[in-house]
Amino acid sequence: MSYQLAIDFGGTRLRAGLFDEHHRLVDRTETLTGVPEGQQAVLDRIVQTAKSICPPSVNLRAIGVAAPGPLDADKGLILEAKTLPRWYNVPIGKIISEAFDNIPTFVQNDGNLGAIAEYYRGSGQGANPMIYLTISTGIGGGIIIDGKLFTGARSLAAEPGHMRLTLPDGSHHRLEELASGTALGLWARDRLKTSDVKSSLRDVEIVDGKAVGKAAMAGDKCALEIVNQAGHWLGLGFANLVHLFNPEAIVIGGSVTKLGDLIVGPARKTLMDSVLIDNFISEDLIRYAKIYEDMCLVGASIYCLRNSKLNS
Repeated sequence: MSYQLAIDFGGTRLRAGLFDEHHRLVDRTETLTGVPEGQQAVLDRIVQTAKSICPPSVNLRAIGVAAPGPLDADKGLILEAKTLPRWYNVPIGKIISEAFDNIPTFVQNDGNLGAIAEYYRGSGQGANPMIYLTISTGIGGGIIIDGKLFTGARSLAAEPGHMRLTLPDGSHHRLEELASGTALGLWARDRLKTSDVKSSLRDVEIVDGKAVGKAAMAGDKCALEIVNQAGHWLGLGFANLVHLFNPEAIVIGGSVTKLGDLIVGPARKTLMDSVLIDNFISEDLIRYAKIYEDMCLVGASIYCLRNSKLNS
C-alpha cells in the first residue's frame, strides 16, 4: 500500500500526518512552529517532525504541504507570509521534497486545502459555491466553485483575510487585523493601556487572543465587548463575500470559532444588516467546520494524491 505525507504549518503550530491511499489517518504528530527561532530552525523542525512519523520502510507516494500564503503553488514557493515574518520566496516544496529523496511534493495555501477538506469530507459537501474561512492567528480561506478549487489568474486566490475595511476614524485595515485571534489580543492590550476599564485581563501575564477568548467565555465585560467588535468586522467580511460569490455555504474553522455565538452571533447580525437583499442568504449559510483540527492535513492528503495521479 502507498501512503501520503501531509504537513501543515503556520504562525503557531506545526502538524504532520501520514495517510493511506483512502485518506485514512495512520499516524500524526504536532508541535509548535517556533517562528521566533528563525526560518532555518523552522524548516529543520518541519522536516524532523514529518520524518518522525514516516519511517524509511513506508512506500511514500506523495507529500502535500499546507503553507501560509501568498504563495506560488506551481513552484512550491512561499512568496510572502504575513504570519511568518521575513519569509520571502522560500522554496518550501523543493526543500521538503529533497529531504525525502525527491518524492513529488505539492504545496498549496492552507486556506485552500481547508476548503478542499471541508468540500469533500466536511460541512461543505455539495455546496456550490462553497467558501471556507479559517479564523486563527490570521484569517485565510479558499473557494470551491463547480466542484473545483478557485485560485485566480496567477494561482494566488483566495486571501479573504486581506479584504480592506474602513474604521469609523477613516483608517483602513485588513480583515485579519480586525477579527483574527491576533487582533483580539491587540484590541485588548490597547483597551487596557488607554483606559481604566476593569477587567480580569489585567491579571493575565500574556494578553493574547486565547486569553481574551477565555475571559469572554467567563463573562468578562471588556473581553466580551472586544469579541463583539471583532464579530462585527467579521460580519462585514461575510457580507463582502456573499455579495461577490453568492455562496451556498460559508464554512468557518480555526481557533477563534471556538468562541461560538459570542463572535458568530454579532457577525450574523452585521451580515443581515448589510446584505443587499435577503435572497443572498441561503439556508444554513454559515456552517462550522466538521473536520477542524486536522482539516489542512486531510486537505493536503487529498490534494497531493489527486495531483500525483494526474502527473503519473
